[in-house]
Amino acid sequence: MLIGVPKEIKNHEYRIGLTPAGARELIAHGHQVMVQRDGGKSIGLTDELYEKAGAEIVDTPEEIFERAEMIIKVKEPQPNECKMLRKGQVLYTYLHLAPDPEQTRLLVESGCTAIAYETVTDRTGGLPLLAPMSEVAGRMSIQAGAHALERAQGGSGVLLGGVPGVRPAEVMVLGGGVVGLHAARMAMGLGANVTLFDRSLPRLRYIDELYGDRLTTLYSTHDAVEEYLSETDLVIGAVLIPGASAPKLVTRDQLALMRPGSVLVDVAIDQGGCFETSKATTHQNPTYEVDGIIHYCVANMPGGVARTSTFALTNATLPFAVQLANKGARQAMLDDEHLRNGLNVHEGRITYQAVARDLGYDYVPATQALG
Repeated sequence: MLIGVPKEIKNHEYRIGLTPAGARELIAHGHQVMVQRDGGKSIGLTDELYEKAGAEIVDTPEEIFERAEMIIKVKEPQPNECKMLRKGQVLYTYLHLAPDPEQTRLLVESGCTAIAYETVTDRTGGLPLLAPMSEVAGRMSIQAGAHALERAQGGSGVLLGGVPGVRPAEVMVLGGGVVGLHAARMAMGLGANVTLFDRSLPRLRYIDELYGDRLTTLYSTHDAVEEYLSETDLVIGAVLIPGASAPKLVTRDQLALMRPGSVLVDVAIDQGGCFETSKATTHQNPTYEVDGIIHYCVANMPGGVARTSTFALTNATLPFAVQLANKGARQAMLDDEHLRNGLNVHEGRITYQAVARDLGYDYVPATQALG
C-alpha cells in the first residue's frame, strides 16, 4: 500500500502523523511511505531521517492526496484537505465529527473511508488511540490553567501550590477518565487541593483507593458541581462520551458563582466542550474572558508539546496502521471489531451511531457498510 503523511496545517499544529521509526516499520512490511517535505522539521524529525527510514519526500500535499491509498494524519482534515479526498481512499486520523457538521458533510461527499482514532476501542472498553493524547492533554491542562491564573494573564493571581502560610489553590476536575486522572495527578504534584467529580462509582472507588486522602472524590450531580464552583480557582473539563458531543456541565449563569479571575480549561472542546460558554481557541490566542472568568479552550492542546505527542501517538496508532496496510482497510476492519469501531464514514455513509444521531444522518452499521 502507498501511504501518505501530509504536513499538518491547523494553527500551531506541529505534530506529524508518523515518526521515522513508524515509517520504517511500514516499509519493512512491504509498503511505501510518502512524507511531505519539512512535515516534522519543527520537532526535529527531519527529511533526512525519513529518507534514511526509506520514505519518499514529496513537496506538496496535493501530490500526497492524489497518489496515496491511505492518508495518516493527526488532526481532522481542513476543508481544502477534505476536498482532495476521494472514494476508495482511507483517512486515518482524529476526526471529532459530532460538533463539526461541515467536516462531516465534506467527508460524506468525498466518498472516502474515514477512520477516527478517538473511537477505536480495545478489549477492556478503552480508547487506546485517544489515551496517549488524553494523558498529554490532562497534564497540560494544569500547566495551562496555572499560567492562566497569573494576574498578568487575566487570572486571579493564585499560585496552585500556595506557599507556607498561604492556602493552595482549589482545583475541580470534572471527569475521572484518562484526562481527569492525569490532570488530578499534576495538580496534586504542584500542591493544589483537588476535588474530582465522576458519575461512575467504581471509577471513584478506584481513584480513592489510588490516592486516598490526597484528593477528594465526589459523585457528580448538578448540585454538587454548583456548590463547589464558588470555592474553586481552576476547573478542568474532562468529560468524554465517545464519538458524541460533550455534555454541558457548567452554564453561563453558574459563572456568577465563581470568583473573578478563576479559570476554566475545557479539554473536551474537540467534542464541542463541556462548558456552555466554551468556544475553540488556538495556541496563538488561547484564552478569552466571559463574565470575569478566564476560558482556555485550545482544540489541539497536545500540539503544544508536539515532539512528545508525536512519539506517543505513533506508538499507539502504528499497530492498527500496519493492519490496515497489510490486509487492506475493508478486510482489516472486518477481522478486528475494535478497529471497525473506528470507522465513522464509509463511501458516503455515517457508520458511527453517535455522530449520525448528533448531526441528523441516517446511521448505517459498519459491518453493513463494509459488507
